[in-house]
Amino acid sequence: MKELIVATRNRGKLTEISQLLGEYVNRILSLHDFPDLPEVIENGATFEENALIKATSAALATGRAVIADDSGLAVAALGGKPGVYSARFAGDGATDSENNEKLLLELSGVPPEQRLASFRCAIALCLPDGTKQTFRGELEGVILETARGSGGFGYDPLFLVQQYKKTLAELPLDIKNRISHRAIALNKLKSFLCNS
Repeated sequence: MKELIVATRNRGKLTEISQLLGEYVNRILSLHDFPDLPEVIENGATFEENALIKATSAALATGRAVIADDSGLAVAALGGKPGVYSARFAGDGATDSENNEKLLLELSGVPPEQRLASFRCAIALCLPDGTKQTFRGELEGVILETARGSGGFGYDPLFLVQQYKKTLAELPLDIKNRISHRAIALNKLKSFLCNS
């Protein structure tokens, strides 16, 4: 593919996606390249709905191929929360550390064996011809009681990947890019692009 817009202003997410798709796309742009595009209200009930809202809006505004993702954390002991509210769990404009603090507060007293969680990602692809497709990825883990590691973003320092006995914030980017929820969804997208 010659060109693809990633409908995000999150630099961490853009770096992750660019590394995973770089060999399949000649030029990757983001919403930083289109500062006049309006903010989109993510009012979907699912990750898929929110990803489609973002991708469709950017595709209609630019006339170009766009992908957008919506991803977040689902904690079993919290009934799947924070879910689609992961980025604003502690309120609109909340920082990563504020969201992490709220998560730890809500899990206070919950024993380690009941702190199961999964990172979930839905990626929507919208092409200029009107084609729309979604791809889903999921990574299972456990929420720790204290943050570990300095890499990644969001809930990564609290999310233990049991297979590696490390949090996503402790894992090297090349490993994270192989096992993450976003990587799984992007690999499905790559297969779709290669077979289209």
